[in-house]
This record gives sequence, structure tokens and C-alpha cells, in this order.
Amino acid sequence: MNFLVYLKMNWRNHIISDTSILLGKPTIKGTRISVELILELMANGWTESMIFESYPKLTREDLKAVFGYLKECMETELYFPIPKSA
Repeated sequence: MNFLVYLKMNWRNHIISDTSILLGKPTIKGTRISVELILELMANGWTESMIFESYPKLTREDLKAVFGYLKECMETELYFPIPKSA
């Protein structure tokens, strides 16, 4: 994936937060697939191909939107500080 592409896309066309879906967690529009799930899968070594095979409704743009959303969250400090280890 080209991470520079995520800087230019409008993730809001793909990511929504609706309190009637997964208690308002950010999800891929039109699905019950959360941003958190996509990040968890990728953190556990899943490839794009594996994700698309398991969730055929997803598109490449949806995956790009996950990272665009995450980038903006980091920019606006919507993250948890990492404590120094002892």
C-alpha cells in the first residue's frame, strides 16, 4: 500500500459512526466492519488479499480510508499516550 495516498483521500466517504451500529464505533460505511477490526487483522499479519477474501464487500478505498481516519486521529491527538516502561 502507498501510504501517501491516504493523505489525499477523504476518508469520511467511507467511515461512519452511528450509535445504532456497534455502539457508535467507527465502521466502514454500509457494513458492520469496524475500523478497529481492520486494524486488528492487519496487526495480526493479515494481508489485503486475506481481508478481501474474508470480507468481499470491502474495497481498496475502504482500506485506504481506515488509514486516512487513523492518521487524522493521530494528528488531532485522539490516541492514548504510551507510558514509559520501568
